Amino acid sequence: MPRVLFAHSVTDVDHWVSKHSERVDAFATWGSNVVDYVAADGSNWVTVGVDVHDMDAMQAALTSPEIEAAKRAHGVIEPIHMLVEAG
Repeated sequence: MPRVLFAHSVTDVDHWVSKHSERVDAFATWGSNVVDYVAADGSNWVTVGVDVHDMDAMQAALTSPEIEAAKRAHGVIEPIHMLVEAG
């Protein structure tokens, strides 16, 4: 099961952090072990790490209206950089 990281900026880090349980719920059908990271320098750069058990479902979900609405509600700023664990 690969670990996937989604790195991007947000409009308000504290607000984004407060939405963690919503991210867990949104990713539950294709991923688990959702971990949020914030920039050590205090900037608005954040990352979400997810263990993905269904890459096809993840790819489909990322363009869904539900995820698009969640990104807006959480203050996500595009672009989102997706990194997949090598190996």
